[in-house]
Amino acid sequence: MGALSKAYSQYLLRALEQMEQVTLALKYDWEQSRSTLSLHQLRALGLYTAPQYAVVAIFDQHGEAVTATVPFGRLHTSAAAEYLARHAVSRDGAMHIGLDRGGEAQPLIHFTRRLEDRHGGYAGVLVIAVDPSYFSQFYDSSHFGRYSLSAMVDGKGELYSARIGGGAGAEPPRGPLFKDSRFLAAKSGAIASPGKPGYADGQSRFLAWQAVKNYPFTAVIGLADAEVLRSYQETRAMYLGIAGAVSGLLLLFTGVASTLSIRLALRQQQSEGVRNAYRMATEGTSDGFYIVAALRDGSGAITDFELVDCNEPGADFFGVKREQLLGMRLRAREQEPYFRDLMRSYREAMVSGFSETEVELAEGNPFNLRWIRRRLVRSGDRLAVTLQDISGAKSHEEELRRLANEDGLTGLPNRHWLNRFLPGALERARAGGDMLALLFIDLDGFKDINDTGGHGEGDKVLRAAAQRLQSVLRPGDHVVRIGGDEFVVILDPLDFEGRVARVAERIAEAFEEPFPLAEGKCGMGASVGISLFPRDGDDTETLLKNADIAMYAVKMAGKGHHRFYQPELYEVIRSRRETEQSLITALEEDQFVVHYQPRVDTRTGRLCSMEALVRWRHPQQGLLPPLEFISIAESSGLIARLGETVVEKVCRQLAQWQAQGLALVPVSINVSAHQFGRGDVHLMLAAAMARHRIAARLIEVEITESAMMGDHSEAVQQLAAIRGQGVKMLVDDFGSGYSSLSQLQKFAMDGLKIDRAFTMELGKSRQGEIFVGAILSMAHALGMRVVAEGVETLQQLDILRQLQCNEVQGYLISQPVTAENMRELMKKRFLIAPAQVFPAPSRLSA
Repeated sequence: MGALSKAYSQYLLRALEQMEQVTLALKYDWEQSRSTLSLHQLRALGLYTAPQYAVVAIFDQHGEAVTATVPFGRLHTSAAAEYLARHAVSRDGAMHIGLDRGGEAQPLIHFTRRLEDRHGGYAGVLVIAVDPSYFSQFYDSSHFGRYSLSAMVDGKGELYSARIGGGAGAEPPRGPLFKDSRFLAAKSGAIASPGKPGYADGQSRFLAWQAVKNYPFTAVIGLADAEVLRSYQETRAMYLGIAGAVSGLLLLFTGVASTLSIRLALRQQQSEGVRNAYRMATEGTSDGFYIVAALRDGSGAITDFELVDCNEPGADFFGVKREQLLGMRLRAREQEPYFRDLMRSYREAMVSGFSETEVELAEGNPFNLRWIRRRLVRSGDRLAVTLQDISGAKSHEEELRRLANEDGLTGLPNRHWLNRFLPGALERARAGGDMLALLFIDLDGFKDINDTGGHGEGDKVLRAAAQRLQSVLRPGDHVVRIGGDEFVVILDPLDFEGRVARVAERIAEAFEEPFPLAEGKCGMGASVGISLFPRDGDDTETLLKNADIAMYAVKMAGKGHHRFYQPELYEVIRSRRETEQSLITALEEDQFVVHYQPRVDTRTGRLCSMEALVRWRHPQQGLLPPLEFISIAESSGLIARLGETVVEKVCRQLAQWQAQGLALVPVSINVSAHQFGRGDVHLMLAAAMARHRIAARLIEVEITESAMMGDHSEAVQQLAAIRGQGVKMLVDDFGSGYSSLSQLQKFAMDGLKIDRAFTMELGKSRQGEIFVGAILSMAHALGMRVVAEGVETLQQLDILRQLQCNEVQGYLISQPVTAENMRELMKKRFLIAPAQVFPAPSRLSA
């Protein structure tokens, strides 16, 4: 009985492990297909057609069926909701097993796994519903009687699979099977269990059970006592009759009968041993099975093993017919490594009674397989041997392991590999007293390639960058892609610090050659931060952090070179990164406000326009001017979001003033060179104006001279698209950059704003007045209006009036004010006294 329950437990273990592999493979295929796999099509191609697979389905994170092998109407959604809730909060990725008693005539066993998106987030659940009878196909009718049973029970006594009787006529029990399941508290055992107190059908049985390794189930075997003892009772009755009829002959016959009975018993025991061993090995599976008999010498010591029986798959493993394999003795092939090891394993199993191992086979093994699982179960003087080809499962495990440690785009090791490898490398360096270097590399300008050429072009550049990095290293060094456009190089071992600098220089040289794109080529540099073990840290996290800080310092200093970590960098970088994070929070929490500074007609003093100026209402530091954060917003790539925020706020404010019946004047908005270079400013403006129903004449755009220094054709197209909407364009801070007369002609701007540095010189030197006069003459000749910024004194205003400047802006008129205060200035209209007389001709012509 104990051997039977143990063999049944092993059968259930194999079946459950097979479900582990099936669900793991489906999870992998679904996630690799980016959620496009069709189970219906796979079933049509022959997958999941085995009779045990009642339903195979995928549910998304909302509980909606995505794909299934059966019509969606047959799916039991309430059970799916239970699995969704369980897997949504559990991130272990393990297979869960449950019993669903609803939705089908017979209960189904549900095997489920959590599905994840490419970021590791929860994406749903896969469900494979299996017919419970699959786990009861173990014994045949020749062994089971009418009332014997097999059952698969969980730790709470819940019946997952059961069968009473053997053969095709066997049926699952209806209703509860055990009245008292307290015997399951022990992992294994055997008892004689009376009928009415123990079983729903009232049959008395000899009961044996064995817990299934690694799973919360117990295999139970019950043999009806009436059937077990039937042959004994019949024999007893026969002998009693004979004894009564021929009692005179009994003494004479006793000696002969005893001898024959002993021989018969021995023969039956041997035959039963073979049958039991064979049943334990072969029933309910298609793996290779063998019956091996131990051969002993006169002293009882095992000298050899003979193969006395096997199934056809077992013979196929050896590439021969079954008849050719029977009778083979291991000693005859002991010179072969596999059979030499096999002989030792058989001897050990004869002592222990059970053995199970996974074996990686050497080249030239008799099976032409790579991995097998071998189970040995002793039965008397024989072994039941199970061989299972697990090469596919092991290959799948290796592939999953490779995918977990390899970057799918470049083929380089990934961050997961780095976190596993680096602690060991540091330990080796520490033990040997060696140095080790980490080079943290960020590609300069990669985001622009992604933005302009698309992710396909970006991926090609990343693959090429990985190859260039590998080309400048020794074979023993490593390149790791840790995400995006960031790489880490490990120099291990490192003999002296100067070598690191030379490697960083070779990396810079490797990136001097432009990268080929679908349309032309693109130059891209590399910023490299370096940390050294043990000087800059003695663990993975510290060394990576310090190399990252050094790289960030390179970015701040102009990119394209390398720098070693220095402790004083930490505070600078920390402060800057805190500001970046605070900027992100400020955008999310709407901490930015817009102030307005009026521009007035120089001659009349009438309000004719205003400039929108952003301010940061910082929770701790109060109201911050643009100088405190604009440069960080530009370097961190947040300037585009900030610019969109300002445009949205200006348009909303204009709409409010319009609803209040105020006479509106145009508002000029600053657009950074980075934002202008994206090429979508006209779309962003059009969307905001349409959303708030603002006329294009009420919006002006100010761009700096540097914004026009890139690709002239693209800049011209961008300007034309903006002006085509009716939005006027102004050159901001004119004179401080690189503009030329030819550029102003080419870009056809509506106006320009003289930089405050020139305005400040008015009244101080003759040269300042000459420069401003020249700018005015040139702009007026091109039909452009001119605004003088930074006007703070009446003397500056008088000179600008004489030079016929069109508009003035500065603290003399008003400092930047809130929208509410600007409302009052708009009602006032005239903000400075008009000129007393019509301006005289420019003093420059005198």
